[in-house]
Amino acid sequence: MIAFSSAQLDAWLAAFMFPLARILGLMASAPVFNNAGMPRRVRVAAGLVVTVAMVPALPPMPAIAAGSWQGLLILAEQAAIGVLMGLTLRIVFAAVDVAGEMIGLQMGLAFAVFYDPQNAAQTPVLSEFLGLLATLIFLAMNGHLLCLAVLMESFQWLPVGGATIAAGSFRVLAAWMATMFSAGVLLSLPLVAALLIANIAMGVLSRVAPQLNLFAVGFPVTMTAGFVVLMISVPYFGAAMEHLFDQGFAALRMVLTAAGAPS
Repeated sequence: MIAFSSAQLDAWLAAFMFPLARILGLMASAPVFNNAGMPRRVRVAAGLVVTVAMVPALPPMPAIAAGSWQGLLILAEQAAIGVLMGLTLRIVFAAVDVAGEMIGLQMGLAFAVFYDPQNAAQTPVLSEFLGLLATLIFLAMNGHLLCLAVLMESFQWLPVGGATIAAGSFRVLAAWMATMFSAGVLLSLPLVAALLIANIAMGVLSRVAPQLNLFAVGFPVTMTAGFVVLMISVPYFGAAMEHLFDQGFAALRMVLTAAGAPS
């Protein structure tokens, strides 16, 4: 008869539960993985499958019972690491949302909003459109697989049961969050510049022909110009997003490296 001691069961549970907490934290916050259209049961099942695949290649886990107070603290820390990784990647999509809001404001489509279940808020239509494009580009460049690869490397940089998360990681994350606004402005700059030229032209036209109703003519002109420039800019959107995703994964590695560095 095969018998197992309590120490062996605790070791097996720890080898599975500690990585699972980090993986589920990532899937709860990372883009694509935390899509509202994916049921929670599917996300949990995907986390279990990824954990089973990763556990044999992970470093040895600490000999701590997962149900003890110390084990619960480690579980909370691993979940926090996963959420930190997901938020770092989420900033890239937040930059796309900022760009969509700026473009919609310049085109006069700021009032065209609808309820977005992903963000649980009212979202401009252009932001949702650019967000869907960014998601497709993320999947096309195998961003979900790159995310899992970085997750695998994170167990080398931040071993389970090692030192706590250093404060330097939050400074790196705050610096990366500042680029969200600059990246959003750069993404929307072609359309904003084109619409600025269109508005200047309409202003000159109103001075030349004062009898022209600027409010009746200006709105369809700016909207048409915006859609034309957007149609021209969409083919170049992929290269810009690929560069932005590369920066996002580089920032993710910097955050993990800073988190594992001694304070």
